[in-house]
This record gives sequence, structure tokens and C-alpha cells, in this order.
Amino acid sequence: MNKLILQTAHVSSPIGGILILSDQDGSIRAVEFENLVERMNRLLCAHYGAQGFTVLESRTPSRCALAVQAYFQGDLASLDSIEIATSGTPFQRTVWSALRRIEAGQTISYGALAARIGQPTASRAVGLANASNPIPLIVPCHRVIGADGSLTGYGGGLERKRWLLNHERNHSGLD
Repeated sequence: MNKLILQTAHVSSPIGGILILSDQDGSIRAVEFENLVERMNRLLCAHYGAQGFTVLESRTPSRCALAVQAYFQGDLASLDSIEIATSGTPFQRTVWSALRRIEAGQTISYGALAARIGQPTASRAVGLANASNPIPLIVPCHRVIGADGSLTGYGGGLERKRWLLNHERNHSGLD
């Protein structure tokens, strides 16, 4: 098996620096806040094996980096066309695909998301798939909340989740 070569891009944001890793085709493989790189490395190792990838620093901003900058400037649709590539299980990929169909400014409970993918009793499994999402922000796991409307788990922290949801509500025209 060939080793996956990943190129980095860095984006500054109001909630911290963001690291974006893309493959040779330009598809996004990982996104993480720069203070959580260890979490990203654990997910990359889980998805590709500890020796299955190499990370190289890029000198030019990727298309995705520009889209992420636009998102933080209020263009919420800028992330919609970003190509992603993940290696998760079929169930995880189903959940991640469903996450991308939640509109910016909207939220959904874990149970409702499980029902949406045709597995209404799988809310805990949906939560685990969210926690294994290697591409937060672009695969917007921050839009999933508790059944009672409370903010629950987010790898980047609940303050960032709150900020992202408020940012999307403020720029979506749904408020």
C-alpha cells in the first residue's frame, strides 16, 4: 500500500488557528484546531495506520483554506463544495454524509440524525461517529445537539461549538 502524502494549510480564525490536511488530489483528509493536533494525529492513525501517511508543509494556501477563511467572514456556503476523502467505516461515512446535509444555522439531535439515516435506535452510534469525524467544520458535527437542545460533546470544546452555532445563526438569515 502506498503511503498517503498530506499537505498542510493553516488558517487563522476567531476561535483559534486551524490546520487543514489535503491529499495529492486536493481532497481534505483532516481538519483540526492547531491546539488539538494530537487529537488529529490519533484520528489519522486510526484511519490510515501510524505508518500510512506523511505530512508535508505547504507553501501555498489551498482552495479549502480560502473557503474556510470565507466561512469565518460570513460566507457559510463556501464549505459546501469542498471535496473530502475519509476512510471511516460505512456507518461513519453515512453519518458524515448526513452531517454535510444539515444546513448552516440549523441543528439536529443525535436521535433525529439517527432517524434521518434510517437507523432510529442508533443515536449513540451516531455520537461515536461524530467523535471520530476527522474533518470537523467541513463535516459539521458541531450542528448536532442533545435531544433537550443542550450543547453536548465537541472535540474542539463546547465554547467553540457555541461560537460556531452563533456565527452560523448570525450569517444564515434564519434567526
